[in-house]
Formats: sequence, structure tokens, C-alpha cells
Amino acid sequence: MMKFRFRRQGADPQREKLKQELFAFNKTVEHGFPNQPSALAFDPELRIMAIGTRSGAVKIYGAPGVEFTGLHRDAATVTQMHFLPGQGRLLTLLDDSSLHLWEIVHHNGCAHLEEALSFQLPSRLGFDGASVPPSLTRVTVVLLVAAGDIAALGTEGSSVFFLDVTTLTLLEGQTLTPGEVLCSVPDDYRCGKALGPVESLQGHLRDPTKILIGYSRGLLVIWNQVSQCADHVFLGNQQLESLCWGRDSSTVVSSHSDGSYAVWSVDTGSSLTLQPTVATTPYGPFPCKAINKILWRNCESGGHFIIFSGGMPRASYGDRHCVSVLRAETLVTLDFTSRIIDFFTVHSMRPEDEFDDPQALAVLLEEELVVLDLQTPGWPAVPAPYLAPLHSSAITCSAHVANVPAKLWARIVSAGEQQSPQPVSSALSWPITGGRNLAQEPLQRGLLLTGHEDGTVRFWDASGVALRPLYKLSTAGLFQTDCEHADSLAQAAEDDWPPFRKVGCFDPYSDDPRLGVQKVALCKYTAQMVVAGTAGQVLVLELSDVPAEQAVSVAIVDLLQDREGFTWKGHERLSPRTGLLPWPAGFQPRVLVQCLPPAAVTAVTLHTEWSLVAFGTSHGFGLFDYQRKSPVLARCTLHPNDSLAMEGPLSRVKSLKKSLRQSFRRIRKSRVSGKKRAANASSKLQEANAQLAEQACPHDVEMTPVQRRIEPRSADDSLSGVVRCLYFADTFLRDGAHHGPTMWAGTNSGSVFAYALEVPAAAVGGEKRPEQAVEAVLGKEVQLMHRAPVVAIAVLDGRGRPLPEPYEASRDLAQAPDMQGGHAVLIASEEQFKVFTLPKVSAKTKFKLTAHEGCRVRKVALATFASVACEDYAETCLACLTNLGDVHVFSVPGLRPQVHYSCIRKEDISGIASCIFTRHGQGFYLISPSEFERFSLSARNITEPLCSLDINWPRDATQARLHESPKLSQANGTPSILLAPQSLDGSPDLAHSKGSDTPEPPEAALSPMSIDSATSADTTLDTIGDVTVEDVKDFLGSSEESEKNLRNLAEDEARGCAILIK
Repeated sequence: MMKFRFRRQGADPQREKLKQELFAFNKTVEHGFPNQPSALAFDPELRIMAIGTRSGAVKIYGAPGVEFTGLHRDAATVTQMHFLPGQGRLLTLLDDSSLHLWEIVHHNGCAHLEEALSFQLPSRLGFDGASVPPSLTRVTVVLLVAAGDIAALGTEGSSVFFLDVTTLTLLEGQTLTPGEVLCSVPDDYRCGKALGPVESLQGHLRDPTKILIGYSRGLLVIWNQVSQCADHVFLGNQQLESLCWGRDSSTVVSSHSDGSYAVWSVDTGSSLTLQPTVATTPYGPFPCKAINKILWRNCESGGHFIIFSGGMPRASYGDRHCVSVLRAETLVTLDFTSRIIDFFTVHSMRPEDEFDDPQALAVLLEEELVVLDLQTPGWPAVPAPYLAPLHSSAITCSAHVANVPAKLWARIVSAGEQQSPQPVSSALSWPITGGRNLAQEPLQRGLLLTGHEDGTVRFWDASGVALRPLYKLSTAGLFQTDCEHADSLAQAAEDDWPPFRKVGCFDPYSDDPRLGVQKVALCKYTAQMVVAGTAGQVLVLELSDVPAEQAVSVAIVDLLQDREGFTWKGHERLSPRTGLLPWPAGFQPRVLVQCLPPAAVTAVTLHTEWSLVAFGTSHGFGLFDYQRKSPVLARCTLHPNDSLAMEGPLSRVKSLKKSLRQSFRRIRKSRVSGKKRAANASSKLQEANAQLAEQACPHDVEMTPVQRRIEPRSADDSLSGVVRCLYFADTFLRDGAHHGPTMWAGTNSGSVFAYALEVPAAAVGGEKRPEQAVEAVLGKEVQLMHRAPVVAIAVLDGRGRPLPEPYEASRDLAQAPDMQGGHAVLIASEEQFKVFTLPKVSAKTKFKLTAHEGCRVRKVALATFASVACEDYAETCLACLTNLGDVHVFSVPGLRPQVHYSCIRKEDISGIASCIFTRHGQGFYLISPSEFERFSLSARNITEPLCSLDINWPRDATQARLHESPKLSQANGTPSILLAPQSLDGSPDLAHSKGSDTPEPPEAALSPMSIDSATSADTTLDTIGDVTVEDVKDFLGSSEESEKNLRNLAEDEARGCAILIK
């Protein structure tokens, strides 16, 4: 039988125009803390800070919302960074000794951080004509002198080169060699060992013609560039680590490798100083580690600050990461949990000021940034409005809540402020305040929830560019763990010497891996939420504005239903505390539901209007009435061969033999099926088909592409009983005349269970329903043909729109669903999307994604896309992320492909697993353990940096260096052009209809619309909650699969308008 199957007519120009008004892909901003930071700089005039990373990224931060990002062409580590004060220019040094000059430029309506110049120090020739080893010309330290016009470069070979910063060219004839310096030292010192590398260069605070040079051997020299001679020499013999000037330039402070520091006096009347005036080892007398950096700051109120890193006793505390702050008799040893990269003080830099008077100390660590208030007694930490470490404990899951009501937002903020109250005497706010945020206030508040390995859920303000921490919920207090013992040990060690003080919130160690949060759900209208964990614990919590002391009721739900032959071999459940427990203001637990076996919860959903929570694990799913605190339903989804599901994620007894056996079975099956295919079809038949196609097909009609053959999955695959999704809906299940509450569950084996619920109706005007039992009856059971895992389920009303959330329709917060027309249910599996009519559950439309595109679905969400041309027009579409990292958008309920974009590298398994979509066409995914990349699929709803920075340097030099062609920067495998968004008439539209009436200051520079990921090129996550075996299989077979896809694509093009014959 011959079937001539044609696709729809060619592309509709009107529809294509509408697509451009609805959809646009942009990677807009990176939230969180830069991954693997390696350098730090601060501009005291502009009050902006720069952070460089090991991957070559450069990130500049000012006031909240002011951000600029750049990426070096070579993925080399940024070792040093120096601002040209007040100019918005930055000089960076990489570990390959190359120098790069960055500028914040404004060109054709677009401003961004751009690399203007680069420089590589040439190698010199030795006496015999041979080239000097590159290590001798390796740059070790950089100093900007003469108001930033000249840079001094200290090298490994003891030489100091001078560079014209404006052109990055070497100044010939000004190189300072070690021989010239040795002429100024006594003969007995000269005959000793070599000077060693230049360890430190410091500019004279009052005379720009003088430079303080420190060599590794310990020699300190004040060099006069005008007279080309040494003004003063300090004969130190201890290996040097760092140098610092006193404010009045009459003292020099040096730190050394033996954990000591020394104070040298410049005004001694002699050009030669043999001994320092003060030399001390703060944590002696036993051997200590090196003091890597030291700062000396004086105060008008008397005394001075000495701030240094390192110097700890080698034997006792050599593994600690500490910064010591000493003033008069007060010493505080700041104890951090990650390695110290660099630090600086925010203090007065005006030449007319006599004192430093430091206001704040900023310490950049490998995993976080900590700022301390030095003006307040006790030196408390200053809360950071951005750059908070998302990974203070490893992220295991995340969720986004859009359009949060103002009342709930205020209550969450208030609960967060009570968690970390600021001292009344503290008057210091965030000190990095450079630039101005020109973006308008967001029209709606967005909340990002992250679940963590230590059992905490953190709430973040995701409304704008700066991801601000709001509140932290901890669930560990409900369970008995070992944390009390650790706390008592910490308290006992407080009185010991050194006087340690724990600072920072990065704590990667979990008291118990079973505390890990796997799923979270929040109802924004009732302030109730569900937190589900690794050991089968499901917590129902409610927001309270006041602390309380109350007991938490515990209910146990057995999902195996006494099924024989199954023995749980995994971890035990957590032991809950009994009796009255104190709870701070915030979300307080009401009910604990414990699943048995205590496997990790894989799906959860909450319906506050019905007071029901549904949860699923690898063994089945349950329904719980948290108003009556009683279980309603428990269903086991295990297949008889699902022994792997009984071993748990923390078990080490998984059957490798079974895994290998199944792999070989699949290979054998695919080979057998491949031989049976009609690969040797008759060439005459193909020619006849081609002729028929040419005669019968109009030129403007496209043929359906040849579909890939998809092998059905075996019913006895391991973990087939895993519950992947749960869903509540008020729809038609029993008949077409009566609608009511329903619950839907989808499993890993392609099974869908639909239950009709009998929920007592609430009284008119009442919030709570009567205290009657809820009943559940199985209404439908659907088995997908290919047994592909069910990723998502959604019911569509008579207009084809998704049903509103609980309380949205009853409180007139959303349009009521159409209950007159026929409803439909959208079931998204890993291989296809399918719409079934209700209540008959007959197939209506479908799209076979795996057959057409050769990929599998990983994440799915229904999102509303608003038009940029018409404010009143919007479409609800289905957004999906595939295992290849591509994002596809489909119309609903027609399931017609609209657009698709390459978003994440297919090798980035953890990034794909961590991706979430928002309700308005945006998304987040982890590009490193500490950073979320934010992207937008909507042409209208874009969250991007829009800021200005006042700079005071001539732009003529910049205009001459501007490139005519747009610059491309590689981000996560996807090139993106750093240009401002264009309006409909082609002109740059900087405000995106959000700030178009904001006047642009004449010396303002606007940040880029699209910022590519600078850290995702070579980063993978350590842990993430949803990485599955299928993800790893996709990654291992990605190259082979891509080759197959290319071959299939070539065959499709070769066939042209082939006709399918069945």
C-alpha cells in the first residue's frame, strides 16, 4: 500500500515575522561566584572591583546590577590585575607572561569590556648569543607608575622592564638590570647568592619617580628613575614575600617566608640600612608558614592596622587558610574554609589626607568573597548583595517561582533579616558601589530556590542581574545527626591560641548525605512548601513570622505495599527528633512523611487548595493529606526484575554483570534488527518513487523527513519503576460531563497512572476544606508504545491553555480555565510529545522528537511568550531541552516546531541536568559548581545588565583602536556576538522598551546585552541531583550518535522528495 504523506505548505511569512516578535535566544548574565578565581583588583576612584579566573575570564563588578565580563583569547590563568585609576581600564597579566589591556568602551550604542592591546615580553640573548631561558623573562610582578601611563615589570631574572601602557610597547633604554642594583650594595653582600626574582614592586606614595623594589633574597631598594640610581638600600637576608609602604612613606613593611614581618625606617640619614627597626614573628617561636601578603594602614584615632595572610604555625595550623588583623593589642585570626587568593582594604586614597582610616577589608577566597567592616567594633562581616557562593553546600536541585506576591516577598525578606541581624552600630554598607544601574525596577519578583547537599534550601532574588540571597531554610534540625558534636568541639577550641574566628559561609562538608534535598515545591499564595530528600523524607512546611516551639508529626508511607521478594539494601532512614522543637521565624515544618523504603524522592508536587502532596521514588508514588495528616494512596511501580531499585544511590552492591549483560543484549538486538532492515532495497523502486515524487509534488510542498527507527525499550530494564513526574489537575477523567480533582503519575517505563480524587469541597468563602477523608480511585492507565520515560504531564483546557495553579482562578489572579470544551492531556516522554483527548484518552497530535531530531528530551516546561510588537499578544508554548544541549520550542496544543537553539554543550552533562525553565521564557543552568548561566528564549522578557560608568580618560585613543567587525567570544561551545540588541528599524535599542526614556550621560558606558559564559568551556560539576545513567550513556556515545545523525541528514537531503511506501 502506498501512502503519499505531505507536510504542510511552505513557511508562512506572517508566521515567521510573528516568531521573530515572540522568540529570541540570548545568554544574558552569569549569576553566582566566579569559578576558580585567581586574581583581584580594586579601583578606589571608580569603586569597582575586578576578578580574574583560571580560565582567562575577567569580571568587573560595581553597584548591584553593574557588571562587565570579558574573556581572554587564550584560556590562560589570570595571575595579576591592575586598574588604571579612574579610567575604566584594566591591565591583566597571564601565567604565560603576556599582558593585556582591557577598556570599557562605548561604540555604536553598545558598550562592553573589550581587550584593546596585548603584549608579550621578548626573550633576550645571552653573552654567547644563545637565547636566555624563558623563565628568566617570566613576569613575576607588575606596578603601574606615573598615573598609570607606565608599567614596571619585575621578572624571574631580577630585571625590571618599563612599558608604555597606552601602546603596550617596551621603553628602550630604561630596563633596570640586577647589575645596576648590585653597584649600590656592599661588596660582602654582592658576593653572596643571587638576588633572585623580583617579588614586589611598590610605588612611592608621594614621589612618582621612586619605586620600591624587593628581591626574593631579601634586598630592598628605593630606585630613583630620574637619577637612575638607588636612593636607599635595605640589606635583608630573609626570603621576601611582599612589601608595603607606610602612609607617610617614612616606613617600609616587609613580610618573609619564615612567618615574620619587619618594619624598616627610611628616614635614617643614611642610604644604607642594615637592620629593621622592628622584626617579629606573630605566631612564633615555632616554625611558621610564609606571610604571603601584608598591608600597613594607619588611623586618625591612633594606632595602625597590620593585616597579613599566612604566617600560621607550620606544625599545628599549617593547613588553615587565615588572614590576621592586628590593631594595638587586638588580634583576630580570620579562619576561612578555602584558599586565600588576594585581599585589599577600602581606605582614603586622596594625597592630601594624612591617614588611611580603612573602612573595609575585602578578602577574595577560592570559593567566596568576604567583606569585613573595620569601623565597627568586632569587625563584623558585611552582607554581599551579589557574588554569594551558590555552592556553599553542593547544589542538588533548583526551582524557579515567578510573579511572587509582594506580601510573601516581604515575609521571606523579613525572615532572612532575622537570621543574620546586623549590629546596630554598623553604619557601613556594601563598599563596592561604582557605576549606576540604569535598568528599571522589575515588573515582577522572581524567586530562585536551590536545594543543597547539607539539607538546606536557599532563597535567591532572581528578579534582576544581581542574584541576592534572601533566606536560608535548614531541615537538619529535625533529624538526629552528628552536627551537635562538631559544634561542641568548635566551641571548646575558641579559647585556644591563635584566636581563630570562623568567617564565611562556604562549607562543602555535609553532616549526613541523607539530608540532601532532591525536590522542592512552593505555593506562593499560601506560603506553604514541600522539601523532599535523599532518604525518602518529605517535609511539608509553612511560613511563620515569629519563632515557635512545636512538635512535628511523623507519618510513614510504605510504597512496597508488602510486596514479597524485595529487600532494601540501601541506607537507613533518618531518625527524627521527638517532642517540642524550637523553630526560628521562617518556614517551619508541620508534617514529616517518611517513605519506605527510604529511597531518594524523584518527584513531588503540591496542591494547597486540596491540602494534598504527592511524592514518588524509585519504588512507587504516594498521596498524602497533610490537613488530616493521613496517607491517601500508595502505589508500587516496581517491575519483578527491578532489583537494582532496591540497592539505593548510596549502595555499593550494584550489579555490574547485569548492566553489562543488558548492554550486550541491546547491541545484539540492534545488530539483528539492522540486518532485517531493507538496506538493500531495489534501486528500481527508488527511481520509480523519485519520478512519482517529481510528477506529483508541488514545489512549495515539503515532504515529511524520513524518521529514524526507534527500538522499543525492554520492559525489564532496571529502574523502570522510577516515578519521573507527578501532576494535579481539575479535569474530566470519568466522563465528559463531570470534572473533578485528579492526580497523574508518569514512570521511567512509559506508564501513566491517572487517579480520580474525591476531595471534600470547601465551604463558600472558606479557605480550608472539611475534615473528611480524601479518596483516590484509579481512573486511567496509559502505556506508551516505546516505553520511554515520562518527563512531564500537563492538562490543557478547552482553549488549549494549561490549567492555572492552585488558588489562581479562585482568587481571580488568573483567567479561569475553559470547562466547556474538551480537555486534553499533554504527555512528554524522552522520545516524543503526545496530546490525548479527555476523558477518552485517544491520541490527538504528536511529535516524535527522537525520530526526527535524533535526540532525547531532558527538561520540559510550558512557558508564556509575550510579543515585543504587541503588548497584549502572547502564546503558550512548550520549551524542551535535549540531551544534545539544544532548546526546542513547540506550539501548544498543535505541537508544531517553532524555533530551536543550541544552548549547552552536549558534553556538559551536569549543565543539562541542572537546567530549569521559568514561566516567562527564561532559564538557568549551572556552568560551574558556583555559577548559573541565565538565558532567555523570549524576545521581550530579558534580564540583562544595563548600566553606566563615569570614566575620565580621552576617548580618541579608544576610537582609533576599535574594531570594525563585531567580536566573537566562545561560550559553552556557542559563539555569540557582543552587540547591543537592535530595534525593529535596525537601530540599537539599548533599553529594550524597559528604559528607553532614560537619558544617557555623556560619559556613560553601557554594559553588553549578551554576555557569554567565560567559565563553562572546560568545567564540569562534581555533583548534581538529576544526572542519570542515560545522561552518561548519551555522553559516551555522543560522537558515534552525531556521526549517525550526519549520515541520516545526508541521506534525507539526497532523497529530496522521496515518497514513503508501506
